[in-house]
Amino acid sequence: MAQAPQVKIAATYYRGGTSKGVFFALNDLPVEAQAPGAVRDELLLRVIGSPDPYGKQIDGMGGATSSTSKTVIVAKSEQPDHDVDYLFGQVSIDKPFVDWSGNCGNLSAAVGPFAIRSGMLDPQRVPQNGIAVVRIWQANIGKSIIAHVPMTNGEVQETGNFELDGVTFPAAEVKLEFVDPAAEEEGAGGSMFPTGNLVDDLEVPGVGVLQATMINAGIPTIFINAQDIGFTGTELQDAINSDGKILAMFETIRAHGALRMGLIKHLEEAAKRQHTPKVAIVAASADYTSSSGKMVAAGDIDLLVRAMSMGKLHHAMMGTAAVAIGTAAAIPGTLVNLAAGGGERVSVRFGHPSGTLAVGAEARQVDGQWTVAKAIMSRSARVLMEGWVRVPG
Repeated sequence: MAQAPQVKIAATYYRGGTSKGVFFALNDLPVEAQAPGAVRDELLLRVIGSPDPYGKQIDGMGGATSSTSKTVIVAKSEQPDHDVDYLFGQVSIDKPFVDWSGNCGNLSAAVGPFAIRSGMLDPQRVPQNGIAVVRIWQANIGKSIIAHVPMTNGEVQETGNFELDGVTFPAAEVKLEFVDPAAEEEGAGGSMFPTGNLVDDLEVPGVGVLQATMINAGIPTIFINAQDIGFTGTELQDAINSDGKILAMFETIRAHGALRMGLIKHLEEAAKRQHTPKVAIVAASADYTSSSGKMVAAGDIDLLVRAMSMGKLHHAMMGTAAVAIGTAAAIPGTLVNLAAGGGERVSVRFGHPSGTLAVGAEARQVDGQWTVAKAIMSRSARVLMEGWVRVPG
């Protein structure tokens, strides 16, 4: 019996920040997959190699971690004063769904370079040498990102000396501005703090009542104090990801926090919304050894943060969660701000499992509501492979 041949689709495999993903130009997708829906989701699942009950994604482009099970679709923008529309799909590893509920801050660093390389920008806006400013519309959350992409001899500059903890080799620096990063999530009323409080008492069955800062900025995030659940904030991946009971506890916290934030209406909905919200633990700065063996001194950081992504402790820090960290740190009284020592601040450097990261944000109150004009941080991006990805027809 004859079998259908594989479908060949133009694609680029990028490393952006501490993540990797398969990038597509919208017009390069099969016509049936150019619109949102089941066909698009099925295609991206097959590209990445999901769902995989073995958890390895051997028969696809995924790398069997939340950081490497990602897809991006980019198109010329339909929004005024923007260059491209950027849509991010977080692909579940072992379940048959793609989560479209949030952004990936790390892969955001690769969107500008991909757009330039794909000819989506007006050539007059791309200098031969210098910095190209790419205005990105983040379609998942309806927000703007400004990427500053280095150019050399008319080409995107990818090599350089910028080092990013969690990435082995240096590369060129891409500066990102997340404009008005407070996420306008359904059920949250567009408020940065959907409960109206900087700190809430969150009742979690089997865990107890936890203090929590629940914020919509960059990505919906639930911050809790590490010591309140028996951690120090210096933990690495093995200390958490190898313990099923700990992972179940974090998922319970996440589900109840999502309900409290108005992101879901029923607890069972959390299982189909794995990408958001995130859960992160915070603690005062302390000495620790990073996953690479490098010593991180307490005096070099303002606080410690560990964040969960797709049910596992992230190996470094999600870019969108870094925006949430920077935003919360800038607002006196949040758990993040208090862990960093309290008071007013416009930037923070935090320790994560792979090392450290700095992020800046300026917060102010307007009519009693906290707002942040933008959050700023640096990432890097590099093409790993380009050409075509193939999937069974």
